[in-house]
Amino acid sequence: MADGPALPTGATDLMREEWFLGVSIATSLAFLVFQDDLFSRLPDPLWFTVVFAWLFAVVLGSALSVVRQADHLAERLKEPYGTLILTLAITSIEVMAISAVMIHGENNPTLARDTLFAVVMIILNGMVGLSLLLGAWRRPEQQHNLQGANAYLGVIVPLATLSLVMPTFLSGPDGQHPSAPRQLILGILSVGLYATFLFLQAGRHQDYFTDGSNRREPPGEAALYHEPVWPHALLLFAYMGPVVFLVEQLARPIDYIIETLQAPTAFGGVVMAVLVATPEAISAVRASIANNLQRSVNIFLGSVLSTIGLTVPAMLVISRLYGHPVTLGLEHGDLVMLLLTLAVSIITFASGRTHLMQGAVHLVLFLAYVLLIFQQ
Repeated sequence: MADGPALPTGATDLMREEWFLGVSIATSLAFLVFQDDLFSRLPDPLWFTVVFAWLFAVVLGSALSVVRQADHLAERLKEPYGTLILTLAITSIEVMAISAVMIHGENNPTLARDTLFAVVMIILNGMVGLSLLLGAWRRPEQQHNLQGANAYLGVIVPLATLSLVMPTFLSGPDGQHPSAPRQLILGILSVGLYATFLFLQAGRHQDYFTDGSNRREPPGEAALYHEPVWPHALLLFAYMGPVVFLVEQLARPIDYIIETLQAPTAFGGVVMAVLVATPEAISAVRASIANNLQRSVNIFLGSVLSTIGLTVPAMLVISRLYGHPVTLGLEHGDLVMLLLTLAVSIITFASGRTHLMQGAVHLVLFLAYVLLIFQQ
C-alpha cells in the first residue's frame, strides 16, 4: 500500500523548529474555552502558582520567539533595520501588556510609570552591565560608534525627564495626574522626537548605528542575505498574536496579587518589565560576547528609546479612552535612581570604548534598584 503524501523537508524542519507556536496557540485555546474554571481557583496558592507560571512561561517563550524571528530578519536586513524591527516588536508587546492590565483590573494609576521605570532600570543597568561585563571578560576593551550612542542618549535623556521627572513638579487639579493639555503636549513631543530619530536612523545617518570595524562575514553566510524574509516576518506576527490574548489573561493573577494579597503596587510593573526586557537582554548579551558591541548598543539604547517614545503616548491615549488616570512622575529614591542612571549612562558611552569596570558599575546600580523595591 502506498504511503500518503509526505510533507516537504522544508515544511517538516519548520514545524520542528517552530514547535512553540503550537504551545502558544494551544494555551490560548485552553484559556479561551476554560477561562472561568482556570481562574476560579486562584485563592488556592498551589493552583495560583501553576496558572501564573504557565502563563508567564508561555508569554515569555512567545516573546523570545519574536526576538528569534527578528534576529533572522536582522541577519538579512543588516543594521539598523534589524534592531529597529526587534525594538518595535518588543515595544508593541509592552504596550499590549500594560494596556491589558490597565483595562482589566482595578485602576492602578502608577502601573505605566512603574513599568517604564522598571524597563529603564533593567535595561540601562542590568542589561548594559551584564553585556559590558561579559563582553569585556576576555578582551580589554570593546568599541562602538560614539555618534550613534550620543544620538540615542540625546533623545532618551529629554524624553525620560519630560515623562518621568517633570510631572513630579507639575501637579495639576487632580494631583499627580497630568491634565489633558499636558498629556497632549507630552504625547506630541514623544512621538515627534521619536519619529525624528527614526528618520535619522533609517535615513541620512545610518552609518551612526553601524560599526566600521565590524568583522567580515564568513563567505558562507553571504548567501543568507539573498533568502526571502517573508517567512520570518509572518512567523514574527504569528507569535505576537497569542501574546495579545495571553497577556490579558496574565493580568488577572497579577491583579489578584496586588489587590488581594496586598503586594507592592510596583509588582505589576516589574513583571511586565521582565517580560519585555528579558528577550532583548539575551540578544544584547549574546552580541556583546561575540564582540559585536554595536549591535548590543543598538538593542539596549534603542529599546529604552522606543519604550519611552512610544509607550508613554500609547498609555496617555488609553487613559483618555478608558478613563483610567495615570501618574507618571517618580518620587523619592526612584527619582534619584533615574537621574543617577542617566548620568552614568552618558559617562559610559562618552568615549566610544567600554571596559569591565563600567559593566560592574551598572550592575551595582541595578542591585541598588532591586533593594529599593523591597524597602518601599
